[in-house]
Amino acid sequence: MPTRPRFVSVTPTADTTALLSLRDVTITHLESDTPTPSRVSFDVRPGEVVLLLGPSGSGKSTLALAMNGLVPHAVPATVEGTVRVAGQDAATATVADLATTVGMVFQDPDAQLITGTLLDEVAFGPENLALPVDSVLARAETALRRMGLWERRHDSPDTLSGGGRQRLAIACALAMGSPVLVLDEPTANLDPRGVDDVYAALRDVVAEGDRAIVLVEHNLDAAVGLIDRVIVLDGGGCLVADGSVDAVLRERAEELHALGVWLPAATLAALRLRRTGLPFPRLPLTPAELRADLAGREVPGVASLPRPSTRRDSAPLVRVAGLRAARGRTPVLHDIDLEITAGEFVAVVGANGAGKTTLVQTIAGVLRPPRGAVRIGGVDVRRTDPRTLARHVGFVFQNPEHQFIATTVFDEIAHGLRRQRLGDDEVRRRTDELLARFGLADRADVHPFLLSGGQKRRLSVGTALVGGAPLLVLDEPTFGQDRARADELLSLLDDLRAAGTTIVVVTHDMQVVAEHADRVVVVDEGRITADGPVADVFADEAVLARAGLRPPPLREAFAGVPGFSTVVRLRDLPGGDA
Repeated sequence: MPTRPRFVSVTPTADTTALLSLRDVTITHLESDTPTPSRVSFDVRPGEVVLLLGPSGSGKSTLALAMNGLVPHAVPATVEGTVRVAGQDAATATVADLATTVGMVFQDPDAQLITGTLLDEVAFGPENLALPVDSVLARAETALRRMGLWERRHDSPDTLSGGGRQRLAIACALAMGSPVLVLDEPTANLDPRGVDDVYAALRDVVAEGDRAIVLVEHNLDAAVGLIDRVIVLDGGGCLVADGSVDAVLRERAEELHALGVWLPAATLAALRLRRTGLPFPRLPLTPAELRADLAGREVPGVASLPRPSTRRDSAPLVRVAGLRAARGRTPVLHDIDLEITAGEFVAVVGANGAGKTTLVQTIAGVLRPPRGAVRIGGVDVRRTDPRTLARHVGFVFQNPEHQFIATTVFDEIAHGLRRQRLGDDEVRRRTDELLARFGLADRADVHPFLLSGGQKRRLSVGTALVGGAPLLVLDEPTFGQDRARADELLSLLDDLRAAGTTIVVVTHDMQVVAEHADRVVVVDEGRITADGPVADVFADEAVLARAGLRPPPLREAFAGVPGFSTVVRLRDLPGGDA
């Protein structure tokens, strides 16, 4: 019988100016013996923008949920220590009371959307504060306009793309006007324009001066210009750094890199170059800073690494012809023609709502295509039953929970192997091997829904791999992953590709595209507007601008630097791994 969630009180040192005050906070989820986070103490004051950084599984999202009482009042856990929200003890205050101080944006926006229209969704929170109707509508309009959603205010949230729903969730939090805004991976599903919208809105919040922001974010290239303080948790959930951006991100970059967390692309590039003897007394955090550091200096030569070659003249593994698709009565894809050769690593990119996910879900049979429109290895996807199709293509959803069916992590992996009618010993051997490969061996008996966001993503990729299909399709595979785990996953995809598996990835991370793909397919308003080698597509600024995309950060950093103007990959820089 599970125990009731509880707080074990510890008397804190009071800080009357803090909007949030945490003292020795240790959280242990049900079915877990190991607390994450562990004995964490810090305060958040008005006007601060605090980045909460740490590897996957360190307890960042759990800590965020404790800031407004969802842990443990809604998510069962034992919480030791004290969480105080604007002077209220989270152990005794209700979630509704705390929500007036702390506005939350979850990692998965679908977890907080409940009404029938965008306007109703954003108005729902202020309405529950019993505000006058005029004030509710004014707040809702301001928030929707900030997120670029006002023109769609009468639409259902279900009609939005994943990135659109993320912007809607942020609009809901902004409309509450809470003194503290806690955002868990707010830009993970957003295209570059959406990221700009989010950070422009957050800058407006900061400019008000009396509100605080706590940010869990992996996209440091976007966040670094907003944050002024960084708190770092290690793999065990212990606080290992708390200081200014300079004191943590610049001065302790090597430690953070060893910890496996994300750093800005310019910082990673500088770490590599510094190992060649090139001095960087003050590590750069932005492409502009790196470019300025390199101006007029002699820089070691770049040894460009060739990308793996593919035989585009051979018979395609995937053939898409005249594909059309719609969501309800709304057309999404228009006469798509596409061929993918066996062994290619193809990145599908484009703005939110362009049709990327619909395209790859239709290729994989998650959405049923018209007869003859999609073939994999000569097999008509429309006419193939799911079990047979699973032998041809594995699919990884954008939200991992959408594909979990078992009650333990072990059984989630083992299910696909059992369907292949393997013996029990072979199933256990291969499952244990895959769990170890993805850093999940110690979570084998845990329910998949109790994993961290990054752990769920690794499990979802593992379930797609067990079938050994020649085609693997992944929608935002690095979402929720720390840098170390993302590197491991992408390295695994590189290895699978080298062994003959065809990889198709949907991503908004242009640096991931630059580092790993050899071909880019740009989707814009349901049509393919560019399809070619990575270097060629990234060199076409007009194509990128029309699709609302940007080149990778490294291309911006090295623009105009002699000998570096064509560099888009970290691996092309001297200095070894960084």
